[in-house]
Amino acid sequence: MDDLNRTPLFDLHLALGAKMVPFAGYDMPVQYPLGVMKEHLHCRAACGLFDVSHMGQVLLRPLSGDVDDAALALEALVPVDVLGLKPGRQRYALFTNETGGVLDDLMVARWDEALFLVVNAACKEADIAHLRAHLSDTCEIEVQDRALIALQGPGAAQALSHLVPGVEDMRFMDSRAFGDLWISRSGYTGEDGYEISLPADTAEGFARRLLEIDAVEPIGLGARDSLRLEAGLCLYGHDIDTGTTPVAGGLKWAIQKARRAGGAREGGFPGASVVLAELADGAQTARVGLRPEGRAPMREGVVLFEGEAGGEAIGRVTSGGFGPTVGGPVAMGYVPAALATPGTRIYGEVRGKRMAAEVVALPFVEQGYKR
Repeated sequence: MDDLNRTPLFDLHLALGAKMVPFAGYDMPVQYPLGVMKEHLHCRAACGLFDVSHMGQVLLRPLSGDVDDAALALEALVPVDVLGLKPGRQRYALFTNETGGVLDDLMVARWDEALFLVVNAACKEADIAHLRAHLSDTCEIEVQDRALIALQGPGAAQALSHLVPGVEDMRFMDSRAFGDLWISRSGYTGEDGYEISLPADTAEGFARRLLEIDAVEPIGLGARDSLRLEAGLCLYGHDIDTGTTPVAGGLKWAIQKARRAGGAREGGFPGASVVLAELADGAQTARVGLRPEGRAPMREGVVLFEGEAGGEAIGRVTSGGFGPTVGGPVAMGYVPAALATPGTRIYGEVRGKRMAAEVVALPFVEQGYKR
């Protein structure tokens, strides 16, 4: 455990009684005394505070001084319309490889003078190397040493506005600076909320002030995972990876018209021929939601079959567990496109026994974003 990194909120986690676990090279809180189930339900009903400082934060500053040049440079690595992103807005994006697989998913915000990227913790070193290898001729790549916290839930706007007046006026996917706070109205739970980048030396004090608000409770990685699963959101390295394309992963909504066939800047990203062909003809496999029958969960790695007995495996579960809001087990996984229609009955093999599950539309819980 001594070789694990610590976030600026490490001491606060200990003071709050968190159970700490290794995650993506960091010592992170998996739960607090409230417990995973109550943390999950509290976030859905009120407001939860998450430490996501382990994630990577990067500014792309165009050497030319024109942010359009940084946007066009980044478009060579992602199948996303970055040029069309308006100042003060952000967008979900994907780094792809030459076969159309996903290297990582990330958030991209456009500011007046730079692009602000937030990448996954487990991939951030590779992502930064990727950016430097391909964009150093056009952009200054500034890795940020800042804390990052998320405030999520229907009470998030009211809570944060006590400390930062004006945040309640932001829309979903807005990104604005409030002094040294860089705030976006986004998150990873399916609920309304914010992600707040702030100087590392002020993070603990700011978090403590939020936790003084009655509606706010600290939330660990355990509830973060069940919340994003109910919201149908992918976890990189599990639901998407280098072996899955954006189309198979159900993420074609993230590829705007400008980057598609016939668009103003068609293709031009790694694996474009594969991805554009799948956009036109469909992928062979599809990520689906699954509702197992009964109470036993189907967790990651469970092998899926078309029939109750015999036959070859058709896919596997990539994320699964108990959905506290749903009140039963939920899962996501990949199946052949022909079996991806909601209402299809398939089977997962759990401890040597096949259990029935129904293919359902995602998300499992209605999303509460501020549109």
